[in-house]
Amino acid sequence: MPRAPAGPKAPVNFSSSLVIADSVALLGHHTINISSESVVHPRAKLDSSNGRITVGRRCIIHERTLLGAPSEDKTPVDSRDGVVLSDYVTVDVGAVIEAGGTTIGDFSTIGVGCRVGRGAKLGKHCTLTPRSIILPGERVPDFTVVYSNGSQRTDKRHVADLKHKIQARQIDVLRRLIPSNPAKFQ
Repeated sequence: MPRAPAGPKAPVNFSSSLVIADSVALLGHHTINISSESVVHPRAKLDSSNGRITVGRRCIIHERTLLGAPSEDKTPVDSRDGVVLSDYVTVDVGAVIEAGGTTIGDFSTIGVGCRVGRGAKLGKHCTLTPRSIILPGERVPDFTVVYSNGSQRTDKRHVADLKHKIQARQIDVLRRLIPSNPAKFQ
C-alpha cells in the first residue's frame, strides 16, 4: 500500500530536462522551482512550508537531503524567502538546509550530513566538508572550505573549470541511472 505524503502537495515549476526520482517528497504550499538538467535523487525531501525553494541549473540533490527545513530560531522572516541553490550546486547525502533566506552560491558543495542554518549565505565555489555546520545568518565568502571543526581556509587550487566538467559528466551518468517521472508531481 503506497504511503500518503505527510503534508500538502507543493506547487511546482519544473524544467522539462529535470531528473527527479519517484520517491522524492515535495511538500508545502510555496512554489518549488527546479531548473534545467538538475537531478533529485530518491528519498530527498523538499519542504516549501517555510518558504519557496529555488534550485538552479545542473544541481545535484542527493538522497535523504532536506531542503527547506524549519529553523529552531523562531524569529519571523518573510515567508517568501526559503532556500535558493544557485547553478551547479551539489547537496550531498543527509544534508539539511534550513529555510529563511538561505542562499548557496554557484558551484558550491554541501558535504555529507552538513547543516546550513536559516539565512546563511554561502558564496561561489564554497565547500562544506562532511558534518560541517553553518550557523543561522552566517556569511561564507567565495572559495571558502569549511571543516567540521569550524575552521576555514581559502581554496586556492583553481579547479573551477574541472569541477564544472565533473558535475556535467556526473549529471549525464545520473540521467541514465535514475528513473524520472516529473509528471507525477505536477
